[in-house]
Amino acid sequence: MRVTSDEHAAEHRAVPKPKRGSFLREVLIILVSALVLSWIIKSFFVQAFFIPSGSMEDTLVEGDRILVSKMVPGVFDVHRGDVVVFKDPGTWLAGMATPDRTPFQQAVTNGLTFIGLLPQDAGEHLVKRVIGVGGDHVVCCDAEGRISVNGESIDEPYLKPGSAPSVIEFDQVVPEDFLWVMGDNRAHSSDSRYNGGSPGGGFVPLDNVVGTAFVKVWPLSSVGWLRNPGETFKDVPEP
Repeated sequence: MRVTSDEHAAEHRAVPKPKRGSFLREVLIILVSALVLSWIIKSFFVQAFFIPSGSMEDTLVEGDRILVSKMVPGVFDVHRGDVVVFKDPGTWLAGMATPDRTPFQQAVTNGLTFIGLLPQDAGEHLVKRVIGVGGDHVVCCDAEGRISVNGESIDEPYLKPGSAPSVIEFDQVVPEDFLWVMGDNRAHSSDSRYNGGSPGGGFVPLDNVVGTAFVKVWPLSSVGWLRNPGETFKDVPEP
């Protein structure tokens, strides 16, 4: 079959090359969209945090990365037994060492943390377990050395092996909209027991709670869910 000159022209017609500016614009749109989406997720739904100390061993150890649900408090309530991340309500972190970074490194870290690409460090935040919520009467200790909540003694399987529930006695009623929190590594945790002289008297305002930790994501060998030990508090009566 004879090929016409028009067909020859069509075969050899140059295919227009994509403009470089158009490609770069599409890449920029994708990057900006990803950053905005990351910021939205971090601001309203889930935020990553870095564990800097051993106060929550063996549940959480130094260097762990966790994800925190920001739906609590707010959409859902905080419950006894939850592991919560909260902003320092006073002077709980006084004297704690801060990372040694140059101004540039700090600016980059702050920027990546702000948009959710780096986990939040513990510069202003702490992670502890909720033992008492608003109205609860928390006491240490009963004849067996256990903590009681509203008159019900509790067994705490999440404590670091060898840790006593507390070597410090206390008898407190938690104000409404506040929490009484303690670390799982009781011998090495600066928590509600030690901060009675701070603003708030050792109680954590609900407004300071960032959210509840629900999963460990790093290191890979420790990935797993952080579940509320409901059995521990199931017999605790309401205040």
